[in-house]
Amino acid sequence: MKSLALVVLLLVMSAPVARAAEVVPLPADKQAFGTARSAASPVWFTLGHQGLSEIFHPDLSTPATRETRLLVDGKPGRAYTEPADDRSLTFRQKLRGDGWQAEITYVTDPQRAAVLADVALTAQRPVRLSVEHVPMKGSSSVASSLPTEPVRRAHGTFAVGFGEGVAQAALDRGFRSAAREYAQGWHSYLDGLKRPKSADRRLYDMSVMVLAATEDKAHPGASIASPSFPWAFGFDRELAPELGPYALVWPRDLYHVSTAMIAAGDRGFAQRALDFMLREQQEPDGHLPQNTRVDGTPVWTKVQLDQTAAPLLLAWHLDRQDKSTMDALRRSADYLLSYPNSPFSEQERWENQDGYSPATIASAVAGLVCYADLLRRNGENADRYLAAADAWQRQVEGWTATRTGPYSPKPYYLRLTKDGRPDQGTKYNLGDNNPTDIDQRAVVDPSFLELVRLGVKRADDPVIRNTVTVVDQQLKEQGYWHRFTQDGYGETADGRPWGINWPTPTRTYGRLWPLLSGERGEYELLAGDRASAAQRLREIAATANTGLMLPEQVWNGRGTGSATPLAWTHAQYVRLAWSLDAGRPVERPAVVADRYSR
Repeated sequence: MKSLALVVLLLVMSAPVARAAEVVPLPADKQAFGTARSAASPVWFTLGHQGLSEIFHPDLSTPATRETRLLVDGKPGRAYTEPADDRSLTFRQKLRGDGWQAEITYVTDPQRAAVLADVALTAQRPVRLSVEHVPMKGSSSVASSLPTEPVRRAHGTFAVGFGEGVAQAALDRGFRSAAREYAQGWHSYLDGLKRPKSADRRLYDMSVMVLAATEDKAHPGASIASPSFPWAFGFDRELAPELGPYALVWPRDLYHVSTAMIAAGDRGFAQRALDFMLREQQEPDGHLPQNTRVDGTPVWTKVQLDQTAAPLLLAWHLDRQDKSTMDALRRSADYLLSYPNSPFSEQERWENQDGYSPATIASAVAGLVCYADLLRRNGENADRYLAAADAWQRQVEGWTATRTGPYSPKPYYLRLTKDGRPDQGTKYNLGDNNPTDIDQRAVVDPSFLELVRLGVKRADDPVIRNTVTVVDQQLKEQGYWHRFTQDGYGETADGRPWGINWPTPTRTYGRLWPLLSGERGEYELLAGDRASAAQRLREIAATANTGLMLPEQVWNGRGTGSATPLAWTHAQYVRLAWSLDAGRPVERPAVVADRYSR
Protein backbone atom coordinates (compact mmCIF):
# COMPACT_ATOMS: atom_id res chain seq x y z
CA MET A 1 0.00 0.00 0.00
CA LYS A 2 1.42 3.35 -1.03
CA SER A 3 1.44 6.30 1.36
CA LEU A 4 -0.49 9.41 0.36
CA ALA A 5 1.58 12.44 1.37
CA LEU A 6 -0.06 15.74 0.51
CA VAL A 7 -0.27 19.18 2.06
CA VAL A 8 -2.71 21.89 1.01
CA LEU A 9 -1.65 25.22 2.46
CA LEU A 10 -4.02 28.19 2.58
CA LEU A 11 -2.17 31.36 3.53
CA VAL A 12 -4.45 34.19 4.57
CA MET A 13 -3.07 37.33 2.94
CA SER A 14 -4.39 40.78 2.10
CA ALA A 15 -3.97 40.48 -1.68
CA PRO A 16 -6.81 38.72 -3.55
CA VAL A 17 -6.15 35.80 -5.85
CA ALA A 18 -6.99 36.61 -9.48
CA ARG A 19 -8.17 33.11 -10.40
CA ALA A 20 -10.58 33.10 -7.46
CA ALA A 21 -12.22 36.42 -8.32
CA GLU A 22 -15.41 34.83 -9.69
CA VAL A 23 -15.58 31.78 -7.44
CA VAL A 24 -19.07 31.04 -6.13
CA PRO A 25 -20.06 28.57 -3.43
CA LEU A 26 -21.13 25.02 -4.12
CA PRO A 27 -24.78 23.93 -3.82
CA ALA A 28 -26.31 24.56 -0.42
CA ASP A 29 -27.51 21.03 0.33
CA LYS A 30 -24.56 20.17 2.55
CA GLN A 31 -24.15 16.55 3.50
CA ALA A 32 -22.21 17.28 6.69
CA PHE A 33 -20.95 20.11 8.90
CA GLY A 34 -18.17 19.81 11.43
CA THR A 35 -15.76 21.56 13.75
CA ALA A 36 -13.87 20.79 16.93
CA ARG A 37 -15.25 21.84 20.30
CA SER A 38 -11.97 23.62 20.96
CA ALA A 39 -11.77 27.39 20.53
CA ALA A 40 -8.15 26.88 19.44
CA SER A 41 -9.48 25.55 16.15
CA PRO A 42 -11.44 28.39 14.47
CA VAL A 43 -12.28 26.41 11.37
CA TRP A 44 -15.50 24.71 10.20
CA PHE A 45 -15.90 22.34 7.27
CA THR A 46 -18.86 21.36 5.12
CA LEU A 47 -19.14 18.36 2.83
CA GLY A 48 -20.78 18.42 -0.57
CA HIS A 49 -21.45 15.68 -3.10
CA GLN A 50 -17.81 15.26 -4.19
CA GLY A 51 -15.72 16.12 -1.14
CA LEU A 52 -15.02 19.12 1.03
CA SER A 53 -17.16 22.12 0.11
CA GLU A 54 -16.86 25.49 1.88
CA ILE A 55 -14.47 25.74 4.81
CA PHE A 56 -15.06 28.71 7.12
CA HIS A 57 -12.20 30.66 8.69
CA PRO A 58 -11.56 32.66 10.82
CA ASP A 59 -15.25 32.90 11.70
CA LEU A 60 -18.58 31.49 10.64
CA SER A 61 -19.49 34.50 8.51
CA THR A 62 -16.40 34.01 6.36
CA PRO A 63 -16.19 31.18 3.81
CA ALA A 64 -12.48 30.88 3.01
CA THR A 65 -12.50 28.04 0.51
CA ARG A 66 -14.94 26.74 -2.10
CA GLU A 67 -13.89 23.11 -2.38
CA THR A 68 -11.11 20.64 -1.82
CA ARG A 69 -11.60 17.25 -3.45
CA LEU A 70 -9.68 14.14 -4.26
CA LEU A 71 -9.14 13.55 -7.98
CA VAL A 72 -8.33 10.15 -9.43
CA ASP A 73 -6.81 10.37 -12.89
CA GLY A 74 -7.96 13.98 -12.83
CA LYS A 75 -11.62 13.21 -12.10
CA PRO A 76 -13.68 13.38 -8.88
CA GLY A 77 -15.89 10.62 -7.61
CA ARG A 78 -19.47 10.73 -6.41
CA ALA A 79 -19.66 10.72 -2.62
CA TYR A 80 -21.99 9.05 -0.17
CA THR A 81 -21.72 10.76 3.23
CA GLU A 82 -22.43 9.27 6.65
CA PRO A 83 -21.44 9.91 10.26
CA ALA A 84 -18.29 8.02 11.14
CA ASP A 85 -19.12 8.38 14.84
CA ASP A 86 -22.68 8.89 16.07
CA ARG A 87 -21.47 11.01 18.98
CA SER A 88 -19.15 13.46 17.25
CA LEU A 89 -19.11 15.57 14.10
CA THR A 90 -16.76 13.09 12.44
CA PHE A 91 -17.92 12.19 8.95
CA ARG A 92 -16.95 9.65 6.32
CA GLN A 93 -17.43 9.90 2.59
CA LYS A 94 -17.40 6.84 0.35
CA LEU A 95 -16.39 7.87 -3.14
CA ARG A 96 -16.71 5.84 -6.32
CA GLY A 97 -15.34 6.47 -9.76
CA ASP A 98 -14.37 4.57 -12.89
CA GLY A 99 -12.77 1.43 -11.52
CA TRP A 100 -11.87 2.84 -8.10
CA GLN A 101 -13.32 3.57 -4.69
CA ALA A 102 -12.13 5.52 -1.67
CA GLU A 103 -13.12 6.33 1.89
CA ILE A 104 -12.27 9.72 3.34
CA THR A 105 -12.86 10.60 7.01
CA TYR A 106 -12.91 14.26 8.05
CA VAL A 107 -12.19 16.08 11.32
CA THR A 108 -10.56 19.35 12.32
CA ASP A 109 -7.44 19.52 14.44
CA PRO A 110 -8.58 20.74 17.89
CA GLN A 111 -5.22 22.44 18.40
CA ARG A 112 -5.07 24.57 15.25
CA ALA A 113 -7.02 25.92 12.27
CA ALA A 114 -6.75 22.90 10.04
CA VAL A 115 -9.05 20.33 8.47
CA LEU A 116 -7.69 16.80 8.26
CA ALA A 117 -8.85 14.11 5.85
CA ASP A 118 -7.84 10.46 6.15
CA VAL A 119 -7.88 8.75 2.73
CA ALA A 120 -7.97 5.06 1.87
CA LEU A 121 -8.17 4.15 -1.83
CA THR A 122 -8.30 0.95 -3.88
CA ALA A 123 -8.41 0.72 -7.68
CA GLN A 124 -8.76 -1.99 -10.30
CA ARG A 125 -5.89 -0.46 -12.27
CA PRO A 126 -3.00 1.91 -11.48
CA VAL A 127 -4.36 5.43 -10.99
CA ARG A 128 -2.86 8.84 -10.26
CA LEU A 129 -4.02 10.81 -7.22
CA SER A 130 -4.20 14.55 -6.81
CA VAL A 131 -6.18 17.13 -4.84
CA GLU A 132 -8.01 20.06 -6.40
CA HIS A 133 -8.23 23.04 -4.06
CA VAL A 134 -10.17 26.23 -4.81
CA PRO A 135 -10.05 29.21 -2.40
CA MET A 136 -12.70 31.89 -2.23
CA LYS A 137 -12.13 35.49 -3.30
CA GLY A 138 -9.91 37.37 -0.88
CA SER A 139 -7.76 34.40 0.09
CA SER A 140 -4.40 33.33 -1.26
CA SER A 141 -3.47 29.68 -1.45
CA VAL A 142 -0.53 27.48 -2.21
CA ALA A 143 -1.55 23.92 -3.07
CA SER A 144 0.67 20.99 -3.93
CA SER A 145 -0.86 17.99 -5.65
CA LEU A 146 0.46 14.50 -5.08
CA PRO A 147 3.56 13.79 -7.15
CA THR A 148 3.32 10.02 -7.04
CA GLU A 149 3.50 7.19 -9.50
CA PRO A 150 0.29 5.38 -10.40
CA VAL A 151 -0.99 3.14 -7.58
CA ARG A 152 -3.70 0.55 -6.99
CA ARG A 153 -3.86 1.09 -3.22
CA ALA A 154 -3.05 4.10 -1.07
CA HIS A 155 -3.64 5.29 2.46
CA GLY A 156 -2.70 8.62 4.01
CA THR A 157 -3.81 12.09 5.08
CA PHE A 158 -4.19 15.50 3.55
CA ALA A 159 -4.66 18.78 5.39
CA VAL A 160 -6.10 22.19 4.66
CA GLY A 161 -4.58 24.74 7.00
CA PHE A 162 -4.92 28.47 7.61
CA GLY A 163 -1.72 30.31 8.39
CA GLU A 164 1.88 29.56 7.57
CA GLY A 165 2.92 26.08 8.59
CA VAL A 166 -0.47 25.16 10.05
CA ALA A 167 -1.35 22.43 7.56
CA GLN A 168 2.08 20.85 7.87
CA ALA A 169 1.85 20.95 11.68
CA ALA A 170 -1.52 19.20 11.53
CA LEU A 171 -0.11 16.62 9.13
CA ASP A 172 2.92 16.04 11.36
CA ARG A 173 0.67 15.47 14.34
CA GLY A 174 -1.20 12.80 12.45
CA PHE A 175 -4.84 12.09 11.75
CA ARG A 176 -5.32 9.47 14.45
CA SER A 177 -4.21 11.72 17.30
CA ALA A 178 -6.26 14.70 16.11
CA ALA A 179 -9.34 12.55 15.43
CA ARG A 180 -9.18 11.01 18.91
CA GLU A 181 -9.05 14.42 20.61
CA TYR A 182 -11.74 15.76 18.26
CA ALA A 183 -14.14 12.93 19.06
CA GLN A 184 -13.49 13.13 22.79
CA GLY A 185 -14.43 16.81 22.79
CA TRP A 186 -17.87 16.01 21.40
CA HIS A 187 -18.31 12.92 23.57
CA SER A 188 -17.67 14.99 26.68
CA TYR A 189 -20.12 17.64 25.51
CA LEU A 190 -22.93 15.13 24.96
CA ASP A 191 -22.14 13.37 28.24
CA GLY A 192 -22.95 16.63 30.03
CA LEU A 193 -26.44 16.80 28.49
CA LYS A 194 -29.62 14.77 28.74
CA ARG A 195 -31.54 13.04 25.96
CA PRO A 196 -35.34 12.82 25.51
CA LYS A 197 -37.10 9.50 25.22
CA SER A 198 -39.17 10.60 22.24
CA ALA A 199 -36.38 11.26 19.74
CA ASP A 200 -34.28 9.09 17.48
CA ARG A 201 -30.99 8.91 19.37
CA ARG A 202 -28.67 9.40 16.38
CA LEU A 203 -30.58 12.30 14.88
CA TYR A 204 -31.11 13.94 18.26
CA ASP A 205 -27.42 13.85 19.16
CA MET A 206 -26.50 15.09 15.70
CA SER A 207 -29.01 17.94 15.96
CA VAL A 208 -27.62 19.12 19.28
CA MET A 209 -24.06 18.97 17.97
CA VAL A 210 -24.99 20.85 14.79
CA LEU A 211 -26.63 23.56 16.90
CA ALA A 212 -23.56 23.82 19.11
CA ALA A 213 -21.31 23.97 16.03
CA THR A 214 -23.19 26.98 14.61
CA GLU A 215 -21.83 29.16 17.45
CA ASP A 216 -18.82 31.22 16.44
CA LYS A 217 -15.70 30.66 18.52
CA ALA A 218 -14.40 34.22 18.52
CA HIS A 219 -17.84 35.74 19.18
CA PRO A 220 -19.65 33.76 21.90
CA GLY A 221 -23.39 33.55 21.42
CA ALA A 222 -23.26 34.33 17.69
CA SER A 223 -24.98 31.36 16.03
CA ILE A 224 -25.46 31.46 12.27
CA ALA A 225 -28.58 30.26 10.48
CA SER A 226 -26.77 27.81 8.17
CA PRO A 227 -23.25 27.20 6.83
CA SER A 228 -24.55 27.32 3.26
CA PHE A 229 -25.39 29.71 0.43
CA PRO A 230 -28.54 28.59 -1.35
CA TRP A 231 -29.55 29.58 -4.84
CA ALA A 232 -28.92 33.20 -5.86
CA PHE A 233 -27.35 33.95 -2.49
CA GLY A 234 -24.39 31.99 -3.76
CA PHE A 235 -24.04 33.46 -7.24
CA ASP A 236 -25.83 36.84 -7.41
CA ARG A 237 -23.41 39.47 -6.13
CA GLU A 238 -26.02 42.22 -6.49
CA LEU A 239 -28.34 40.34 -4.19
CA ALA A 240 -25.64 39.03 -1.84
CA PRO A 241 -22.37 40.96 -2.15
CA GLU A 242 -20.89 39.10 0.83
CA LEU A 243 -22.18 35.59 0.19
CA GLY A 244 -25.05 35.85 2.61
CA PRO A 245 -27.38 35.84 4.33
CA TYR A 246 -27.50 32.39 5.92
CA ALA A 247 -23.99 32.59 7.35
CA LEU A 248 -25.26 35.48 9.47
CA VAL A 249 -26.91 35.73 12.87
CA TRP A 250 -30.68 36.28 12.84
CA PRO A 251 -32.19 37.08 16.25
CA ARG A 252 -35.24 34.93 15.40
CA ASP A 253 -33.22 31.85 14.49
CA LEU A 254 -30.94 32.45 17.46
CA TYR A 255 -33.96 32.50 19.77
CA HIS A 256 -35.28 29.19 18.42
CA VAL A 257 -31.87 27.55 18.70
CA SER A 258 -31.43 28.91 22.22
CA THR A 259 -34.76 27.58 23.48
CA ALA A 260 -33.89 24.19 22.01
CA MET A 261 -30.55 24.26 23.79
CA ILE A 262 -32.23 25.18 27.07
CA ALA A 263 -34.42 22.11 26.65
CA ALA A 264 -31.33 20.00 25.89
CA GLY A 265 -29.59 21.21 29.05
CA ASP A 266 -27.08 23.65 27.53
CA ARG A 267 -28.24 26.83 29.24
CA GLY A 268 -24.79 28.32 28.79
CA PHE A 269 -25.39 28.52 25.03
CA ALA A 270 -28.62 30.44 25.61
CA GLN A 271 -26.97 32.77 28.13
CA ARG A 272 -24.28 33.65 25.62
CA ALA A 273 -26.89 34.11 22.91
CA LEU A 274 -28.84 36.59 25.01
CA ASP A 275 -25.65 38.50 25.78
CA PHE A 276 -24.86 38.63 22.07
CA MET A 277 -28.33 39.92 21.24
CA LEU A 278 -28.19 42.69 23.82
CA ARG A 279 -24.51 43.66 23.70
CA GLU A 280 -23.66 43.19 20.03
CA GLN A 281 -26.89 43.24 18.01
CA GLN A 282 -29.18 45.65 19.83
CA GLU A 283 -29.22 49.14 18.33
CA PRO A 284 -29.23 52.21 20.62
CA ASP A 285 -32.98 52.69 20.12
CA GLY A 286 -33.61 49.14 21.36
CA HIS A 287 -34.45 47.23 18.18
CA LEU A 288 -32.46 44.35 16.78
CA PRO A 289 -31.57 44.45 13.07
CA GLN A 290 -32.75 41.87 10.59
CA ASN A 291 -29.38 40.10 10.71
CA THR A 292 -25.72 40.71 11.55
CA ARG A 293 -22.32 39.22 11.00
CA VAL A 294 -20.95 37.20 13.88
CA ASP A 295 -19.20 40.32 15.18
CA GLY A 296 -22.55 42.12 15.46
CA THR A 297 -22.17 44.29 12.35
CA PRO A 298 -25.65 44.78 10.78
CA VAL A 299 -26.05 43.49 7.23
CA TRP A 300 -29.76 43.65 6.44
CA THR A 301 -31.49 46.36 8.41
CA LYS A 302 -35.24 46.02 8.03
CA VAL A 303 -37.30 46.13 11.23
CA GLN A 304 -38.98 42.90 12.29
CA LEU A 305 -40.75 43.39 15.60
CA ASP A 306 -40.71 39.68 16.46
CA GLN A 307 -36.91 39.81 16.47
CA THR A 308 -36.96 42.79 18.81
CA ALA A 309 -39.24 40.76 21.09
CA ALA A 310 -36.92 37.74 21.00
CA PRO A 311 -34.54 38.84 23.81
CA LEU A 312 -37.54 39.67 26.03
CA LEU A 313 -38.75 36.09 25.68
CA LEU A 314 -35.32 34.52 26.02
CA ALA A 315 -34.48 36.55 29.13
CA TRP A 316 -37.66 35.29 30.76
CA HIS A 317 -36.74 31.67 30.02
CA LEU A 318 -33.32 32.30 31.57
CA ASP A 319 -34.72 34.32 34.51
CA ARG A 320 -32.23 37.10 33.81
CA GLN A 321 -32.91 40.05 36.10
CA ASP A 322 -29.50 41.72 36.46
CA LYS A 323 -29.47 45.47 35.96
CA SER A 324 -27.53 45.49 32.69
CA THR A 325 -29.89 42.98 31.13
CA MET A 326 -33.01 44.72 32.42
CA ASP A 327 -31.84 48.08 31.13
CA ALA A 328 -31.25 46.62 27.67
CA LEU A 329 -34.58 44.81 27.72
CA ARG A 330 -36.33 48.05 28.59
CA ARG A 331 -34.97 49.61 25.42
CA SER A 332 -36.41 46.76 23.36
CA ALA A 333 -39.76 46.86 25.16
CA ASP A 334 -40.00 50.62 24.71
CA TYR A 335 -39.19 50.23 21.02
CA LEU A 336 -42.11 47.84 20.63
CA LEU A 337 -44.42 50.44 22.16
CA SER A 338 -43.06 53.39 20.20
CA TYR A 339 -42.71 51.89 16.73
CA PRO A 340 -45.10 53.70 14.34
CA ASN A 341 -48.51 52.00 14.28
CA SER A 342 -47.12 49.14 16.37
CA PRO A 343 -47.65 46.19 16.24
CA PHE A 344 -47.52 46.90 12.51
CA SER A 345 -44.07 45.70 11.42
CA GLU A 346 -41.88 46.67 8.48
CA GLN A 347 -41.36 42.94 7.93
CA GLU A 348 -42.91 39.80 9.38
CA ARG A 349 -40.99 36.61 9.94
CA TRP A 350 -40.81 35.60 6.27
CA GLU A 351 -38.88 38.79 5.56
CA ASN A 352 -40.57 40.40 2.55
CA GLN A 353 -43.87 41.97 3.62
CA ASP A 354 -44.93 44.74 5.96
CA GLY A 355 -48.23 44.79 7.78
CA TYR A 356 -50.10 43.33 10.74
CA SER A 357 -48.99 39.73 11.18
CA PRO A 358 -50.58 37.38 13.77
CA ALA A 359 -47.20 35.72 14.30
CA THR A 360 -45.41 39.02 14.86
CA ILE A 361 -48.15 40.28 17.16
CA ALA A 362 -47.97 37.04 19.16
CA SER A 363 -44.23 37.56 19.70
CA ALA A 364 -44.69 41.19 20.71
CA VAL A 365 -47.50 40.42 23.16
CA ALA A 366 -45.65 37.52 24.73
CA GLY A 367 -42.40 39.49 24.90
CA LEU A 368 -44.04 42.39 26.71
CA VAL A 369 -45.78 40.10 29.21
CA CYS A 370 -42.52 38.24 29.90
CA TYR A 371 -40.64 41.49 30.39
CA ALA A 372 -43.40 42.79 32.67
CA ASP A 373 -43.07 39.66 34.78
CA LEU A 374 -39.34 40.25 35.19
CA LEU A 375 -40.03 43.87 36.15
CA ARG A 376 -42.59 42.92 38.76
CA ARG A 377 -40.27 40.38 40.31
CA ASN A 378 -37.77 43.22 40.58
CA GLY A 379 -40.39 45.30 42.37
CA GLU A 380 -40.95 47.66 39.44
CA ASN A 381 -44.16 48.86 37.84
CA ALA A 382 -45.02 47.14 34.57
CA ASP A 383 -48.48 48.52 33.89
CA ARG A 384 -47.72 50.28 30.62
CA TYR A 385 -46.25 47.16 29.05
CA LEU A 386 -49.11 44.96 30.21
CA ALA A 387 -51.68 47.49 29.00
CA ALA A 388 -50.18 47.44 25.50
CA ALA A 389 -49.92 43.63 25.50
CA ASP A 390 -53.56 43.26 26.60
CA ALA A 391 -54.78 45.70 23.96
CA TRP A 392 -52.88 43.94 21.17
CA GLN A 393 -54.05 40.53 22.36
CA ARG A 394 -57.66 41.71 22.19
CA GLN A 395 -57.18 43.30 18.77
CA VAL A 396 -55.14 40.67 16.95
CA GLU A 397 -58.22 38.93 15.60
CA GLY A 398 -59.73 42.20 14.41
CA TRP A 399 -56.49 43.15 12.67
CA THR A 400 -55.69 39.81 11.03
CA ALA A 401 -58.67 37.37 10.88
CA THR A 402 -61.05 37.72 7.94
CA ARG A 403 -64.76 36.93 7.89
CA THR A 404 -65.16 37.59 4.17
CA GLY A 405 -62.36 35.49 2.73
CA PRO A 406 -62.65 32.90 -0.05
CA TYR A 407 -61.68 29.81 1.96
CA SER A 408 -64.31 29.64 4.68
CA PRO A 409 -67.48 31.43 5.81
CA LYS A 410 -66.03 31.31 9.32
CA PRO A 411 -63.22 33.68 10.36
CA TYR A 412 -59.63 32.58 9.77
CA TYR A 413 -56.26 34.23 10.30
CA LEU A 414 -54.33 35.61 7.33
CA ARG A 415 -50.61 35.70 6.73
CA LEU A 416 -50.92 39.43 7.34
CA THR A 417 -52.99 42.45 6.48
CA LYS A 418 -51.52 45.54 4.95
CA ASP A 419 -53.95 47.85 6.67
CA GLY A 420 -55.32 46.06 9.72
CA ARG A 421 -58.61 45.57 7.86
CA PRO A 422 -58.87 41.84 7.15
CA ASP A 423 -62.32 42.00 5.59
CA GLN A 424 -61.12 44.39 2.88
CA GLY A 425 -59.83 43.02 -0.41
CA THR A 426 -56.58 44.94 -0.24
CA LYS A 427 -54.12 43.54 -2.74
CA TYR A 428 -50.35 43.23 -2.56
CA ASN A 429 -47.50 41.66 -4.50
CA LEU A 430 -46.11 38.55 -2.79
CA GLY A 431 -42.61 39.05 -4.25
CA ASP A 432 -40.09 36.22 -4.73
CA ASN A 433 -40.89 35.97 -8.46
CA ASN A 434 -44.65 35.80 -7.99
CA PRO A 435 -45.67 38.84 -10.02
CA THR A 436 -49.37 38.68 -9.23
CA ASP A 437 -51.10 41.11 -6.90
CA ILE A 438 -53.29 39.03 -4.65
CA ASP A 439 -56.18 39.77 -2.30
CA GLN A 440 -54.82 39.66 1.27
CA ARG A 441 -57.81 37.51 2.27
CA ALA A 442 -56.53 34.74 0.00
CA VAL A 443 -53.07 34.44 1.61
CA VAL A 444 -52.77 32.14 4.62
CA ASP A 445 -49.74 30.99 6.59
CA PRO A 446 -49.16 28.37 9.35
CA SER A 447 -47.32 31.04 11.35
CA PHE A 448 -50.57 32.07 13.07
CA LEU A 449 -49.91 29.14 15.42
CA GLU A 450 -47.42 31.39 17.21
CA LEU A 451 -50.53 32.78 18.92
CA VAL A 452 -51.08 29.39 20.55
CA ARG A 453 -47.49 28.33 21.07
CA LEU A 454 -46.65 31.56 22.90
CA GLY A 455 -49.78 31.46 25.05
CA VAL A 456 -51.61 34.41 23.47
CA LYS A 457 -54.61 32.31 22.33
CA ARG A 458 -56.04 28.97 23.41
CA ALA A 459 -55.60 25.90 21.22
CA ASP A 460 -59.38 25.39 21.17
CA ASP A 461 -60.15 28.97 20.17
CA PRO A 462 -62.73 28.70 17.33
CA VAL A 463 -60.80 31.00 14.98
CA ILE A 464 -57.59 29.09 15.63
CA ARG A 465 -59.29 25.77 14.90
CA ASN A 466 -60.93 27.04 11.75
CA THR A 467 -57.62 28.45 10.51
CA VAL A 468 -55.95 25.07 11.07
CA THR A 469 -58.54 23.56 8.72
CA VAL A 470 -58.06 26.29 6.12
CA VAL A 471 -54.27 26.08 6.24
CA ASP A 472 -54.35 22.31 5.82
CA GLN A 473 -56.61 22.64 2.79
CA GLN A 474 -54.49 25.32 1.17
CA LEU A 475 -50.89 24.59 2.20
CA LYS A 476 -50.47 20.97 3.26
CA GLU A 477 -48.87 18.69 0.66
CA GLN A 478 -46.92 15.42 0.86
CA GLY A 479 -47.41 15.49 4.64
CA TYR A 480 -45.68 18.88 5.16
CA TRP A 481 -46.62 22.56 4.85
CA HIS A 482 -45.73 25.45 2.56
CA ARG A 483 -44.89 28.77 4.21
CA PHE A 484 -47.82 30.65 2.71
CA THR A 485 -50.11 30.82 -0.29
CA GLN A 486 -48.20 30.97 -3.60
CA ASP A 487 -44.81 31.19 -1.93
CA GLY A 488 -42.14 31.78 -4.56
CA TYR A 489 -39.00 31.14 -2.48
CA GLY A 490 -37.75 27.93 -4.08
CA GLU A 491 -36.74 26.41 -7.38
CA THR A 492 -38.31 26.84 -10.78
CA ALA A 493 -40.68 24.15 -12.02
CA ASP A 494 -37.79 22.38 -13.76
CA GLY A 495 -35.48 22.59 -10.73
CA ARG A 496 -33.35 25.63 -11.53
CA PRO A 497 -32.38 27.77 -8.51
CA TRP A 498 -34.32 30.64 -7.04
CA GLY A 499 -33.17 34.12 -7.94
CA ILE A 500 -34.53 37.66 -7.94
CA ASN A 501 -32.54 39.46 -10.63
CA TRP A 502 -33.65 37.30 -13.54
CA PRO A 503 -33.26 38.87 -17.02
CA THR A 504 -36.90 37.95 -17.67
CA PRO A 505 -39.68 37.13 -15.18
CA THR A 506 -39.25 33.55 -14.01
CA ARG A 507 -41.76 31.86 -11.72
CA THR A 508 -40.28 29.99 -8.77
CA TYR A 509 -42.01 27.75 -6.25
CA GLY A 510 -41.48 27.59 -2.52
CA ARG A 511 -41.39 24.01 -1.34
CA LEU A 512 -42.27 22.40 1.99
CA TRP A 513 -40.70 23.39 5.31
CA PRO A 514 -40.03 20.61 7.88
CA LEU A 515 -39.74 23.11 10.72
CA LEU A 516 -43.43 23.91 10.24
CA SER A 517 -44.15 20.29 11.17
CA GLY A 518 -42.45 20.98 14.48
CA GLU A 519 -44.62 24.01 15.10
CA ARG A 520 -47.72 22.00 14.22
CA GLY A 521 -46.63 19.31 16.67
CA GLU A 522 -46.35 21.85 19.47
CA TYR A 523 -49.88 23.03 18.71
CA GLU A 524 -51.17 19.45 18.61
CA LEU A 525 -49.78 18.79 22.08
CA LEU A 526 -51.77 21.74 23.38
CA ALA A 527 -54.83 20.45 21.51
CA GLY A 528 -54.47 17.10 23.28
CA ASP A 529 -53.35 15.11 20.25
CA ARG A 530 -50.03 13.59 21.31
CA ALA A 531 -50.12 10.89 18.64
CA SER A 532 -50.16 13.48 15.85
CA ALA A 533 -47.41 15.47 17.55
CA ALA A 534 -45.25 12.34 17.67
CA GLN A 535 -45.91 11.81 13.98
CA ARG A 536 -44.64 15.34 13.28
CA LEU A 537 -41.35 14.44 14.97
CA ARG A 538 -41.02 11.42 12.71
CA GLU A 539 -41.85 13.56 9.69
CA ILE A 540 -39.01 15.94 10.48
CA ALA A 541 -36.65 13.01 11.00
CA ALA A 542 -37.61 11.56 7.62
CA THR A 543 -36.15 14.63 5.88
CA ALA A 544 -32.60 14.05 7.16
CA ASN A 545 -30.00 13.24 4.51
CA THR A 546 -27.43 10.47 4.89
CA GLY A 547 -25.20 12.75 6.96
CA LEU A 548 -28.19 13.43 9.28
CA MET A 549 -28.41 17.07 8.22
CA LEU A 550 -31.94 18.56 8.30
CA PRO A 551 -32.96 20.90 5.45
CA GLU A 552 -34.86 24.13 5.12
CA GLN A 553 -37.16 22.81 2.36
CA VAL A 554 -38.10 19.40 0.97
CA TRP A 555 -39.84 18.08 -2.11
CA ASN A 556 -40.85 14.49 -2.78
CA GLY A 557 -39.40 13.57 0.59
CA ARG A 558 -35.91 14.92 -0.05
CA GLY A 559 -34.11 18.13 0.71
CA THR A 560 -34.01 20.66 -2.10
CA GLY A 561 -31.23 23.09 -2.99
CA SER A 562 -32.28 25.14 0.05
CA ALA A 563 -30.10 25.71 3.12
CA THR A 564 -28.90 22.45 4.69
CA PRO A 565 -28.31 22.07 7.57
CA LEU A 566 -30.74 24.73 8.75
CA ALA A 567 -30.24 25.37 12.46
CA TRP A 568 -33.91 26.29 12.94
CA THR A 569 -35.01 22.88 11.63
CA HIS A 570 -32.64 21.04 13.96
CA ALA A 571 -33.86 23.25 16.82
CA GLN A 572 -37.48 22.35 16.08
CA TYR A 573 -36.60 18.67 16.17
CA VAL A 574 -34.88 19.01 19.54
CA ARG A 575 -37.61 21.17 21.03
CA LEU A 576 -40.51 19.02 19.84
CA ALA A 577 -38.80 15.91 21.21
CA TRP A 578 -38.58 17.47 24.66
CA SER A 579 -42.12 18.81 24.36
CA LEU A 580 -43.37 15.29 23.68
CA ASP A 581 -41.57 14.04 26.78
CA ALA A 582 -43.07 16.87 28.83
CA GLY A 583 -46.56 16.59 27.32
CA ARG A 584 -46.56 20.30 26.51
CA PRO A 585 -44.49 22.77 24.49
CA VAL A 586 -41.44 23.41 26.66
CA GLU A 587 -40.91 26.86 25.18
CA ARG A 588 -44.40 28.17 25.93
CA PRO A 589 -44.04 30.94 28.54
CA ALA A 590 -46.32 30.04 31.44
CA VAL A 591 -46.76 33.68 32.45
CA VAL A 592 -48.33 34.45 29.06
CA ALA A 593 -50.52 31.35 29.00
CA ASP A 594 -51.73 32.05 32.54
CA ARG A 595 -52.80 35.53 31.49
CA TYR A 596 -54.60 34.70 28.26
CA SER A 597 -55.09 30.99 27.70
CA ARG A 598 -56.32 29.34 30.89
